[in-house]
Amino acid sequence: MQFRDLKTQYNTYKDEIDSAVQEVMSNAGFIGGSIVKELEEELADYVGVKHCITCGNGTDALSLVLMAWDVKEGDAVFVPDFTFFSTGEVVSLNGATPVFVDVDETTFNIDIDKLEKAIEETLEEGELTPKVVIPVDLFGLPANYPEIEKLAKKHNLLVLEDGAQGFGGNIDGKMVCSFGDAATTSFFPAKPLGCFGDGGAIFTNDDELAALLNSLKIHGKGENKYDNVRIGLNSRLDTIQAAILKIKLRAFRQHELDDVNRVYDLYNNKLADYVQKPVVPSGYYSSFAQYTIQLDSKEQRDSLQSYLKEQGIPSMVYYVKPMHRQQAFSNLSFKESDFEVTNKLCDTVLSLPMHPYLKEDEVAKVAKTVNEFLN
Repeated sequence: MQFRDLKTQYNTYKDEIDSAVQEVMSNAGFIGGSIVKELEEELADYVGVKHCITCGNGTDALSLVLMAWDVKEGDAVFVPDFTFFSTGEVVSLNGATPVFVDVDETTFNIDIDKLEKAIEETLEEGELTPKVVIPVDLFGLPANYPEIEKLAKKHNLLVLEDGAQGFGGNIDGKMVCSFGDAATTSFFPAKPLGCFGDGGAIFTNDDELAALLNSLKIHGKGENKYDNVRIGLNSRLDTIQAAILKIKLRAFRQHELDDVNRVYDLYNNKLADYVQKPVVPSGYYSSFAQYTIQLDSKEQRDSLQSYLKEQGIPSMVYYVKPMHRQQAFSNLSFKESDFEVTNKLCDTVLSLPMHPYLKEDEVAKVAKTVNEFLN
C-alpha cells in the first residue's frame, strides 16, 4: 500500500505523459514556449482569475509575491504556527518578521480570533508594521477566507493565500487560489496537483502585480532577459513539467478530485465513531492532500503509527514540530501559552494513506486496523 500512489497515477496516464514529454524533447524547447503559456491559461481559467504565473516551486511563488509587495525589514507577516516551514521561511528570507498564530483545533487552519489578537498586539508593541497575512489551506481544506478578508480590510493588510495543499478546494464554489490579493500553489509531486519534480504558480487579478511577477521570476527582466531593470530570481517552470501538468490537470478535473473525496467518505464511514476524523465545514470542499485523524496523546499516536507499520500500512505525522519551535526562528520571542492547540496537534495528529487511486479494500484494511488498535 502506498501513502500517496504516484506510480499508479503515472501508469494510468503513461502513454499520454510519455508522448507529451517526448514531444518537448523532440522539439528541444525546454524553457518556456507555448506549452507553459497554455498551462497558465488553463490554470487561470480553472481557478477563475485573470492571471497565472508559473515558477520554479511553491516556495519561490510565495517569496516572489512578497518581493513584489516590497515586504521587508520592519514588516510583520502573520503565519499559522501549524504548517510547513516554507510559509514562514519566505518571510524571513525577505527580511520581514513572521508572527506565528495558533490554529483551530477542528479545521487545522489559522484561528481567526487569535489572528486578530496577534495583529492588535503587534500594533500595540509598535516595533513592527503589520503588512501581510498568509493563511494556509492545510491538508486540502480552504482557510476561513470570508472572515480573514474582513479582518485584513479592517487592519489594512494584504492577504496571500498559500494554496500549496489546497488546490482544487473551494468555498461555496469559489476556488482555492482565487482568494486574497494573490495566491500561490505548489506542484511538488505529492500535492493534490503535482508534476514530476518541482513547480509552482501564482494567481492574481491584479494586472500590474502579474507584470511585475513575470519580471521578477526571470532575473528582474525588462524588455527581454538581457534587459534587467530590477533584482529578481531565476524561477521558471520547466517545459517538460508543464507538459506533464497539462495531462495531470485534465485527470484532476475529470475524476481525481471526486475520487479523493470518495475515499474521504469511505474513511468516515469505516472508521469507528470514537476516532476523531477530519471535519469539512458546510459550504467547504477539500482537495484532501492528507486525511488526518487526532489521537488522545503522543504515546497513543506513536503506538498506533508503529502498529500500522507492522501491518504494512504507511502513515505520516504532519507536523512533528510547530513553527515557533523551529531552530531557524529561535531569535523570535513568544509565549508557549499562545500555541496550545498547535502544540497539542503536533503530538496527536496522524495522516493515513490518501490519494485518488486508493481502493475500497485498502481503505477498509486501514480503518479496520485503526479501529482494532483503538478498541
